[in-house]
Amino acid sequence: MNSKLLKHPEYQYLNLLEDVMKNGFKKPVFNNPGVTIKSVFGRQIRFDLSQGFPLLTTKKVFLRGILHELIWFLKGSSNIKYLVDNDVHIWDDWGYKMYKEKTKVKKLLTQDEYIQKVKTDKKFAEKFGELGPVYGVQWRRWPASDGRKIDQIRWAIEKIKKTPQRRHIVISAWNPEFVYEMAGKGKSVALPPCHTLFQFDVINGRLSCQLYQRSADLFLGVPFNIASYALFTMIFAHLTGYPPGDFVHTFGDAHIYSNHFDQVKEQLKRKPRPLPTMKINPKLKDIDQVKFEDFTLENYDPYPMIKAVVTVVGGF
Repeated sequence: MNSKLLKHPEYQYLNLLEDVMKNGFKKPVFNNPGVTIKSVFGRQIRFDLSQGFPLLTTKKVFLRGILHELIWFLKGSSNIKYLVDNDVHIWDDWGYKMYKEKTKVKKLLTQDEYIQKVKTDKKFAEKFGELGPVYGVQWRRWPASDGRKIDQIRWAIEKIKKTPQRRHIVISAWNPEFVYEMAGKGKSVALPPCHTLFQFDVINGRLSCQLYQRSADLFLGVPFNIASYALFTMIFAHLTGYPPGDFVHTFGDAHIYSNHFDQVKEQLKRKPRPLPTMKINPKLKDIDQVKFEDFTLENYDPYPMIKAVVTVVGGF
């Protein structure tokens, strides 16, 4: 593939898959000896949101899961119950991992039994559905040294509205108190944030966003991340009165798991189709009022989905 000749925005992603498959360095996966990765370091792709909503067309992407996950983040939640109640199971593995680490009983529930109990038993969900201070907590309730809870999301919206010329509108999920190996008892997190920080900027009257992602599961995770942050950019643009500009996705370690190689090869055989359009409810006026029904996707015509398993690792 030649990105200079192929103009469809999705080819940036496909070219990155091909780059990693051809040039990636083989690395072991921490705490998962049966799996390796091919990895490269330092890449970037960019989507002009005026060209369409960047939901991949070379495989069907689980949009309902993306929407509910983003709403869950924006609620500032750290408990998977909201997701489970909405039949979104993309964080189940991490919740079950935390449950196994917390529980003292000899006979553990199976993962299916665990998810069912999260759904039906409120007290169990409160205790064992917790993932720790993950994305939403850091975005909406960053714990300050003086006891305050900083709402980075609302702060950023107000900054864009009042001083759009400023260059410091940055939101971080990387809180060293919780993510390093020496995190104290009760402060650990299920998964150190992969999408660590993002910045908004107004250029030529349009609102753009750049994400830095320290670790990127290119086949399963990144299609979610592209769509989620593109929509995030659109929501912020809508709430602050700007047309959306670019979503820029910058990667640290970009990798493909060895148990996804065959799926990647299948996806690379497919030619992208026209991007769909995402519409936001014009009545949406406040970030705390965002709900699933506020979003309408039009003209999405993807290839069939390509199934693959999530590789859950115990390290960084």
